[in-house]
Amino acid sequence: MNSHKPRGLWSRLEKLRPVPEKRSTLIVYAIVRLLVIAILIHAIIDGNYENVFTCLLTLFLLMLPVLVEHKFGIDIPSALEITLVLFIFAAEILGEMQSYYVNVPHWDTMLHTISGFIYAAVGFSMVDILNKNKRISFNLSPLSLAFVAFCFSMMIGAVWEIFEFSIDMLFNKDMQKDTIVHQITSVMLDPTRSNIPVSISGINEVYINGQPLGLGGYLDIGLIDTMKDLIVNFIGAVVFSIIGYFHVKNRGKSKLAKMFVPVVLDPEETAAAGNSGEERREDN
Repeated sequence: MNSHKPRGLWSRLEKLRPVPEKRSTLIVYAIVRLLVIAILIHAIIDGNYENVFTCLLTLFLLMLPVLVEHKFGIDIPSALEITLVLFIFAAEILGEMQSYYVNVPHWDTMLHTISGFIYAAVGFSMVDILNKNKRISFNLSPLSLAFVAFCFSMMIGAVWEIFEFSIDMLFNKDMQKDTIVHQITSVMLDPTRSNIPVSISGINEVYINGQPLGLGGYLDIGLIDTMKDLIVNFIGAVVFSIIGYFHVKNRGKSKLAKMFVPVVLDPEETAAAGNSGEERREDN
């Protein structure tokens, strides 16, 4: 049967890919998109326009991998792309709309670890594009390439934390989630004003204007959450940087690296893959 006519927006997007995607990735995309569209319709019916915006933003973010592959001639491995798709869904739909950040322990920590991994993959790909560009005198060793990917990930992680802080300060939001602690240490508690840290431990309740908060401890305003996010971002960045290093060092022979390291395609290879993909689409 002739399948030249596109069957919708997603079909048009898939045709932009330099290399046709695996069935497993397409299935994950289809399930996630259907879930987001169903939630979007429900939000429209309820008149919850904030959730409508979140769903539309999620659908846009789900398009980005395809557009990046098309624009830069990159083949994003299925394992990395599935990780990215599930990350977007977990962060925007489950985290924000379903309140998983508040109700599911360590949800934010898990996502920041994964984001550190993904940021490093993005940084690695950007430098690898320059590394393989014949018009640019730019050649990095495997170790340097991995280090740049790590630094890029940490930079994005730090910028994101600054963004969260700015939103909280300017709009009275709570993107930097607070933490309940039972001990604080501060030089502000030193009555001699001698810059000596003084600790208060065993804090089980805090009173504001004579009323208990009922939280069972002291409410740390965002600092612990920010530092924890940067630490797990660091872990994710280190993991991918190690994978990327061995991928370049071993000339792409590592099976694990192939699952997560984006590949910069040569123009001839991209054209050949595209023609092959068109033939496969026509056969279907």
